[in-house]
Amino acid sequence: MIKETSSPPATIEALTQRLQGEFAGMSPQFQVGARYLLEHPEDIATVSMRAIAVRAEVQPATLVRLAQSLGYAGWSEIKDIFVRSLRRGPKRYAEQAKAVVKSRNPRGMAEKMVAAQSLNVQLLIDLNADRLPLAVELVVKAKRVFVAGFRASYAAAFSFHYLYRLFRPSVTMLRSDAGTLEVELRTLEPGDVVVLIGFAPYSHEVVRVYEAARAANSKVLAICDSLVAPIALEADQSLLFSTDVPSFFLHQVRRLLWSRCW
Repeated sequence: MIKETSSPPATIEALTQRLQGEFAGMSPQFQVGARYLLEHPEDIATVSMRAIAVRAEVQPATLVRLAQSLGYAGWSEIKDIFVRSLRRGPKRYAEQAKAVVKSRNPRGMAEKMVAAQSLNVQLLIDLNADRLPLAVELVVKAKRVFVAGFRASYAAAFSFHYLYRLFRPSVTMLRSDAGTLEVELRTLEPGDVVVLIGFAPYSHEVVRVYEAARAANSKVLAICDSLVAPIALEADQSLLFSTDVPSFFLHQVRRLLWSRCW
């Protein structure tokens, strides 16, 4: 049954908030469509609905019903929102990895790396200009701060922990390498803030920390790639970043080659 809404979102920002707020209660197919809307806005503005359905792996009728559930008459109205507010969204990590592996032009990869970094800096500003002051206020007012990031996000989490600890001693890094994560999660309390860093596919560990923080009534600051990430849906504040960074894969390929040489 389609849920009718009297006032459909008129801007990207309002649409994003609506999708984030209703995401958990959506059907699985609606969730797939909603995630695609948020993560690939350039496709919505420039590609046909049927092509989007193929890419998102849902039926075209699902996209129409999703639009109607948000209060739009049909898909064309929701597309107009993206046409008016076209923004660049992140590519899937797997696609970027394949591009690096296939590349035979080191200079071209270097140029793409610089261009992507430049665009991502601007994207950070666009996405977080209003969010950053609120996130800072949340962390500053915390009784204690815990930081967690696992697997590919560990380096970013460790850097945040290291730098912030230079100014504040009550900062703790949550780890899973020693098998003590569950014990550390028991110390979370109201008044604490847990800073979670992650991107798709989200690790089991970071989702577990998020769940423990919610259960302990601790505040959550999610630093991630999507407002409908499992660690961001009910986070107190979120900061977004793009994963469209070919330099990550260039670095990983160099590391792999270096290790094989030795």
